[in-house]
Amino acid sequence: MKTISLLLIHTFCLAAAAFGQQAELCQGAYFTEAQGKEFLEKHAVSSRLEWETRAAKIRKQIREGMDLQSLPAKPASAPIIHSKKEMDGYTIENVAFESMPGVYVTGNLYKPSKKQKSYAGILCPHGHGENPHGRFREQTQKRCATLARMGAVVFVWDMVGQGDSRQCEHKMPKALKLQTINSIRSLDFLLSVPGVDPERIAVTGESGGGTQTFLLTALDDRIKISVPVVMVSAYFFGGCVCESGMPIHKNGDFQTNNVEIAALAAPKPMIMISDGGDWTKNTPEVEFPFIQKIYGLYGKKDMLESLHLADEQHDFGPSKRKAMYAFMAKHAGLDLKAVTDAQGNINEAPSKVLEIKDLEVFNAAHPRPANAVIGDEAILGLL
Repeated sequence: MKTISLLLIHTFCLAAAAFGQQAELCQGAYFTEAQGKEFLEKHAVSSRLEWETRAAKIRKQIREGMDLQSLPAKPASAPIIHSKKEMDGYTIENVAFESMPGVYVTGNLYKPSKKQKSYAGILCPHGHGENPHGRFREQTQKRCATLARMGAVVFVWDMVGQGDSRQCEHKMPKALKLQTINSIRSLDFLLSVPGVDPERIAVTGESGGGTQTFLLTALDDRIKISVPVVMVSAYFFGGCVCESGMPIHKNGDFQTNNVEIAALAAPKPMIMISDGGDWTKNTPEVEFPFIQKIYGLYGKKDMLESLHLADEQHDFGPSKRKAMYAFMAKHAGLDLKAVTDAQGNINEAPSKVLEIKDLEVFNAAHPRPANAVIGDEAILGLL
């Protein structure tokens, strides 16, 4: 791929300067744990009007910070769908579609084998991870297949620069903007699947996929249920350029954090899943109570839940998936019994883990379309 030119880097910096001379990136552990807690205490709200006024400012900050006040025109091209696989209670298809002209979102569509009058639709953004990359990892495949066995239509797609999405590097300067556009277009695609119920649309992802989960929920009202996993933190702002590489958290005197962004889901159903091995270790004492108070302003405390696994690490492992499945069954009308054994345990055994070659979209038989835009410089030009 071509090296990003100095001119484009200069242009990006000028754009940031135009947004605000004091726009600031808040990356990684931008706050200490004490500062994160203090920030939430300082920004506690006492009325629904006070929260909704601040919520509007937060959304404005996100859109302006990622230079996404409006979406690029939606391409009219038809999606590419091939290689349907009949599995045990579900099917998998390999999918690509344009999010912008020449920019392809790549992923897999999981459907229940059993015909229904309508289907819940679930988006499954994945987090960072190697060997293999995100959507091919066991925890991701198990999650998508099991949700499909429960009766949902599920779509999982590649992070920018990962899996089949190799048109630019993952850590290009505007990865956050492109990933958000891809998330919105993935939602468009999911809603285009025949039978998907627009009132039962959910999103769940872990780590960097958790960031995509709460950002999409904050920006798109079509999301009805949100399950961010191991990512909502008062002091940690995301460690990758695709999460915090653009100034969505701070400009001048205005500052927000990922807890407030996640709280924009209120009063929709949300479960916060956290663990003791990462930056979500304080969730029961810090992050959850703050968001619970906001749900309380709507009289909807029962729509917010929390599961904290103090002895676990940063992943979307079996116990975290189990809690997510139960929450989705409750709020999206899925059949939990379809994946539960006689003892009441979740049985993921029929949810098979396939090889990359079975799930990849682009290969010798299905080459990447000729109009695909290649290279960081060219993609940044489009953005």
